[in-house]
Amino acid sequence: MLNRRTALAGAASLALSLSACGKDSQGSTAGSSAYGSPGGTVGIAMPTRASERWLTDGRSVVEDLKGKGYKTKLVYGEDDPQTQVAQIENLIKQGVDVLIIAAIDAKSLNGVLQQAADAKILVVSYDRLILGTKNVDYYVSFDNEMVGRLQARYIIDKLGLDRGKGPFNIELFAGSPDDNNTKYFFKGSMALLQPFLDGKQLIVPSGETALDQITTLRWDGPTAEKRMNGVLAKWYRSKKVDAVLSPYDGISRGVLSALKADGYGSGSKPLPIITGQDAELASVKSIIAGQQSQTVYKDVRRLAEAAADMVDDILNDRRPWINDRSGYNNGVKAVPASLLQPTSVDKTNYDVLVADGYFTADELK
Repeated sequence: MLNRRTALAGAASLALSLSACGKDSQGSTAGSSAYGSPGGTVGIAMPTRASERWLTDGRSVVEDLKGKGYKTKLVYGEDDPQTQVAQIENLIKQGVDVLIIAAIDAKSLNGVLQQAADAKILVVSYDRLILGTKNVDYYVSFDNEMVGRLQARYIIDKLGLDRGKGPFNIELFAGSPDDNNTKYFFKGSMALLQPFLDGKQLIVPSGETALDQITTLRWDGPTAEKRMNGVLAKWYRSKKVDAVLSPYDGISRGVLSALKADGYGSGSKPLPIITGQDAELASVKSIIAGQQSQTVYKDVRRLAEAAADMVDDILNDRRPWINDRSGYNNGVKAVPASLLQPTSVDKTNYDVLVADGYFTADELK
């Protein structure tokens, strides 16, 4: 068998130089490579079973890989970085051919990924970019800055900020500080919102606008609810909230709980605009009911398919489809990335979720 890491380096270099051309239609047939073939085993490390989204990801990746003839080993770290490290170590010991990893803590995997490199195991960073190591080979995700832009654009349009309306009160929430995606979501949102903050059309009464002031550890809804309760008690005794930038549906539901406890949702105190992400069933139902306002739909089945295609291409000496060569630097290197496009969903177009087969009409009742 060839040294897989050496072979991978050559494939990666070729992918970077020719990525604009897309996938290689002249690549070798499946199973022809000396360092990979259908029938190999792929280890899949997902963050938690507590999120509907990650259950869908895990199930979809397994199904897509099995459909291509690969065996799979799926583990969930239950939002504990040390557990995930131990699980990945175990997958390495079991001799998997490839690792697909959605990191819990983007900076905690350096040591175990060195073990993977020593064992000549390919590493695909899934949705969350793994930081601080050269031993991550590819990244597959959605366009994370676009997620933030879609959330901000929704707020801008609904408040009429482009038409000069305001001022409005807004509070900002961000994702987990140990998830690299958090900064991309925030960067995308603030690229659009900052001019309105500077022009005083948007006011943040709490004054909490810096990323390190608004993060939500592990994307946890109850943590967001607690913070929102404190903000309301301190800053909104004589004011009302007009909008909340929330980066994820679980956080949105926590924010909603705090707002409802404070009397929002009545005729005299309507709920503010509340964004979200991941189109989780509970939040889509909330949108239909007129509570949460918006979510960003990322069809994770497509993401799983992209990850499975990437693994299959690399293990069979074909160039994977790459559309971002420099935008995702993990602090050590720019990781070649395959990025998919998200969709903004609200009460006016949630039927796209049914049309795509993401949910059934009965599930949304």
